[in-house]
Amino acid sequence: MTKPASQLGAKAQIDFHCFAPDCDGVVKFNLADIVNRDFQAVCPKCHHPYAFDAGLRDKLERMLELMVAIRKAEDILGDSNVSVNVAGGEVRIPYALLLTRLNTLITLEVGDRKVDFHLWVEPASPDTFR
Repeated sequence: MTKPASQLGAKAQIDFHCFAPDCDGVVKFNLADIVNRDFQAVCPKCHHPYAFDAGLRDKLERMLELMVAIRKAEDILGDSNVSVNVAGGEVRIPYALLLTRLNTLITLEVGDRKVDFHLWVEPASPDTFR
C-alpha cells in the first residue's frame, strides 16, 4: 500500500471512548499513524493500550485513502451540491459545506462490540482544527 498520509496534507484525528471499566477517557490518534507497523493507541487517562488487528487496520487505512481522495477532489466538490426535495422545490446544499458541518464517524466491530470512531479532518484553512 502506498502511504496516502503524505498526500493528505492535513491532520486527520480519530477517536473513540476507552473500553476500560470505570474510565471515561477518549483515545485519540492521527489516522495517518495507522499505517505504521508498530502502531498502538493508548488511553491518556488510564493508559490502557489498544492494538488493532489486520482487519480493523485495513478498514482504517481505507478510511485514510478515502480522506485523501476527498482532499484531491476539493476543487470538484466546490462545484457540487446535494439536492434536497422540499415542498415547493428543492434546496441545494454545497457539498463542501456538508463536509465541514457534518460529523464523520465510522462504526466498526472491535472484538464483540460495535465502536464509533469519530473522525476529525483538519479543514483547508490551517488556522482551524475541529
